[in-house]
Amino acid sequence: MTRFRTTIEIPKSKYCITHKNNLLLTGSCFASNIGAMLAERKFNIDINPFGVLYNPLSISTMFTRVIDGQPFTQESPELFEHCGKWHSILHHSDWSRNSREELLEAINGSLGRCHSKAGIYDTVIITFGTAYAYTRNSDNIVVGNCHKLPSGMFTRRLLSIDEIVDATAEVIIKFRNINPDIRFIFTVSPIRHLRDGAHDNQKSKATLLLAIDRIMSLYPDNTSYFPAYEIVLDELRDYRFYTDDMVHPSPVAVEYIWECFSKALFDENTQKLNEEIEAVLRATGHRPFDATSDGYRNFLCNLLNKIEGFEEKYPYLNFDNERMRCNTLLNK
Repeated sequence: MTRFRTTIEIPKSKYCITHKNNLLLTGSCFASNIGAMLAERKFNIDINPFGVLYNPLSISTMFTRVIDGQPFTQESPELFEHCGKWHSILHHSDWSRNSREELLEAINGSLGRCHSKAGIYDTVIITFGTAYAYTRNSDNIVVGNCHKLPSGMFTRRLLSIDEIVDATAEVIIKFRNINPDIRFIFTVSPIRHLRDGAHDNQKSKATLLLAIDRIMSLYPDNTSYFPAYEIVLDELRDYRFYTDDMVHPSPVAVEYIWECFSKALFDENTQKLNEEIEAVLRATGHRPFDATSDGYRNFLCNLLNKIEGFEEKYPYLNFDNERMRCNTLLNK
């Protein structure tokens, strides 16, 4: 039989993720995509405490800050004003605010929430996006985001494998000191950083892959790898699996990666529970022909009973949003 594509063999992970796990996802927007799908299915997760980050040193800086719990202050050199907004050089622009006080409240709120859970996270999923990093010339801080500041303020360089390994190893050691059984799942973002140039993008991804391989050899009991990069680059190599920018994976591609992720990291019971949760979500989003009919009201009442039964059976799941939506529709 003729084969028309390369199929990536994905073995069952040595780690299983269930709805009882406490997950922390961070890194590139790929982490946000998978994180959103996990959150929708009621997994207990936190996503990108500093916003989307791409290079491993910025990710390590974020982890160190989360573990240590060191808040930002009015005098923090990472904070600055530019074009009428206050930014943090360590955070994504999603955190930027109109005043320094608002910025501090936002970033310290996220930092505090994650610090309070640092000891109970049992699974950390890290997606490295690029091995290129920008260093602010005035103080040699490796920045998470340049916030459209003049390029002359920064120096761009390719991180070495040793730098990535050393910074990530420090994070693993810090986490293991508070939770010896913590697990790390590494991925490399399939999103190409073509602003680096096609060749430099390949060097960057190769550096990340080699660094992860060495990290896994140092900590075999605490680390594993999920091949998101390989799935997109080899299995989904056709441009129909990309959005219009020809760089980011399309929703179809993200859904396929999710399916691969589910098969590799969820046991049979978790996959079954996901299907039941998805059925509730579809029912909650159902749009009837007549929202005032007795039939639809009975449908909503039955759905509320189903949600109540779910929460009794799985007390670690939260259906507050779905319950609120049903009650709102019933009270119209």
